[in-house]
Amino acid sequence: MKRTILVALFVLAIASFVMAQTYTEGAGLTGIDKLGAHQNGGRGCVGCHTPHSGARGNGGNALGGAVTDPTTGNLALWGQDMGPLYGTTIATGNNGAFDMTLPADSETDEHVTTGVMMCLSCHDGNVAKGAMMANQSYEQSAGLLPTSYGAQPIPTLLGADGTAAGNYKNDHPIGPKATLGAVGVASRLKLDTCTSYGVSTPCLQPDTTNAAYMAFISHYGAFNVTQKKGTHYSGGRTTGVVIPAGATDATTAYVVCTTCHTPHTMYTFSGNVRGQADMDPDLAGNQSGVYPSYFFVSAPYNPGAPLPDGTKASSATQFCRQCHFTGAGGSNEGSGILTVDTQF
Repeated sequence: MKRTILVALFVLAIASFVMAQTYTEGAGLTGIDKLGAHQNGGRGCVGCHTPHSGARGNGGNALGGAVTDPTTGNLALWGQDMGPLYGTTIATGNNGAFDMTLPADSETDEHVTTGVMMCLSCHDGNVAKGAMMANQSYEQSAGLLPTSYGAQPIPTLLGADGTAAGNYKNDHPIGPKATLGAVGVASRLKLDTCTSYGVSTPCLQPDTTNAAYMAFISHYGAFNVTQKKGTHYSGGRTTGVVIPAGATDATTAYVVCTTCHTPHTMYTFSGNVRGQADMDPDLAGNQSGVYPSYFFVSAPYNPGAPLPDGTKASSATQFCRQCHFTGAGGSNEGSGILTVDTQF
């Protein structure tokens, strides 16, 4: 009898969990904390950032076996073990054409440390095997995806996704070879200087003389490849493209995990759509507010956006076109079609 009662209580608990978290057609997810999966089973922030002692503060090994790095955890109070990743070569995208060797410690290349290794310390599953990972999308396991998605589990471990162990070739290119020049959007951008919290750093701005790309920005935005000119811009250590030292234009700027993803909000994007209000110069048609997103994408990204007719493009499609502006599957604007707006 007691066992039956316990089972019934468990079923009710799961049902209430699902009922409290909903997907609204067109509006995205509602009613759950924005950290979503990164609540880490209730541990919350300290699942990744430990206030004391780095990976050891999380009960882990900060040194990664033979690798000795006393600086592990110094950046962002990171509490996952990055040791196994040091010096590892990963080959991403297009049959591994975009290979990169990760730094030998956590401070030699801060952009790669914060933009790749910190992500892989949880999401690798091959050499770095972080805790709390079920290897299935949180949104999918909780039944929060649009009906257009299939039933097969969506992996969250890049190096253990059900294919060969350590296969990163089916993952989006990242690293110094995955440049904006290689994808062809660099000619639409210009190198500039932005200020964040009083610190000036190189950043990318749209080339305002490029009418086609400016038309695209007016329809969607360029959240992940350009930064704002104001005091608090969207780029920096954990957002946007990496601009190598000595860069003279946008061609060598390259993407990392955090170019497209933010670890801090699973299903919303807060910002200024259609041009980013404090971009220099300002653009007409700005819209500020909170917009649907999925999978920790740091831009409007709603695969369930309803398309009433052929005059709209889904924000999930427009997101990719920030970089994939021309060529096969490129943007409307890059093909001379200037009347298709965005459905967010």
